Formats: sequence, structure tokens, C-alpha cells
Amino acid sequence: DATLGYGGHTLEMLKRLNSKGHLYAIDVDPIELPRTKERLESLGFGPEIITIKQMNFSNIDQIALESGPLNFVLADLGVSSMQIDNPIRGFSFKSEGPLDLRLNPNKGISAAERLKTISQDELEGMLVENADEPNSAVIARAIISEIKKGTDISTTTQLQQIIKDSLKFIPGKNKDEEIKKSCQRSFQALRIDVNSEFEVLYEFLEKLPATLAKGGRVAILSFHSGEDRLIKK
Repeated sequence: DATLGYGGHTLEMLKRLNSKGHLYAIDVDPIELPRTKERLESLGFGPEIITIKQMNFSNIDQIALESGPLNFVLADLGVSSMQIDNPIRGFSFKSEGPLDLRLNPNKGISAAERLKTISQDELEGMLVENADEPNSAVIARAIISEIKKGTDISTTTQLQQIIKDSLKFIPGKNKDEEIKKSCQRSFQALRIDVNSEFEVLYEFLEKLPATLAKGGRVAILSFHSGEDRLIKK
């Protein structure tokens, strides 16, 4: 399991292994990984059947060096529910939290820091490439305008409000839903950028064939067109 997360997929695979073979489960998240490991151990799945490592799936070749050729690889892309539900992680605007968005908060820069150095053109391009946002130009202009005024966009709700205010012109009864979707897409685009998700996915896909055993299978769950295009190619 290249994206352990809460461990739902891993748990189902462990049940089906029926104490045979060995499962490797990896994740970049240093906060949730120990909790998931503890949960699986409490269910009776220890080091004799599963090896859990904190690492990025772009390094899947390192796993194959240790395990030998892999029979099955699963990658469930994006963020997991426990990351979204934790306001401190800054993945959602449902409740206020720091505008972070990093899968590994110990590495790289937060989304708030990223916005301080981004240009309007770059931000607009990010919204299109990472989320197919139809109002990318309007949103990018509004965010950069606030930054130029000296606004420190440091929380999830601050960014959400700027996006909402910029889209007040949207007509019709579906206005609120359209604005909500634009907020979601904008957060997604920023998260993908902060975590270099497309670059990491590309590296993972490039390395995959060499890690598989003869007849090995791969299953990848993707949730938006950018990932989908890359995987299909």
C-alpha cells in the first residue's frame, strides 16, 4: 500500500493475505502514520506480516530492493479523511486552521508561505493546471491584490473568504454551490503545488514497472483530471 493513510485498504489486504506473504505500507505523514501503525498492531497485525515506513511513494524502488519484486501495488491518491478532519493541518476551510496543506508538515514550506512569493500569472496557471478552475484569473487577481495590500493570508478561512468575495458576480440559484466548488478546487490546486504531487506521482509511475514481479498488478485511485491524465499516459 503506497498510501497507508488511515489503513482501510491495508487492513483489507492483510485479511486477504491470510498470514501468508508480506505487506509493505508507506506514507509521508509523520503525524498519522504512528497512529495507524498502533491501530493495526492492536488488531494483531505486527512486523511478521506488515512493514510500515514513513516515506514518499516516489521511492518505491527502495521498497522493492528490500522486498524483492512486488505482486500488487495500490496507491490511493490525494488526502485522507483524518487529514481533512484535523483543522490544524489546514486542508479544509470547514473550520479555521493554519493555511498549511503539507502532507508532511516537517518538510518544505506551507501554503501560506507559498502565496507570499507567487506571481499572479503563476497562481492563475496553478489553478488551471492543478484543478481546472474556470474562474482562475479572477481568483488569482483577488489573492494577489490582497497580498499587495499587505494582507497576511495565514488561515484557511481567510483564503476562503477572499475567494468567495471575488466570485460574488456569479449569477443564478446555484451561486453558493459554484463558489464552494471554486474554493475546493483552489485549495486542491494549492495543496498539489505545495506537495509537488504531480512530480512525485510521475516519479512513482516511472519506477513502477521495474518494481513489479512477473504478472504483478497495480491499482491507482485518482480523483481529478490532472492525476488521471498522467496515470493513463
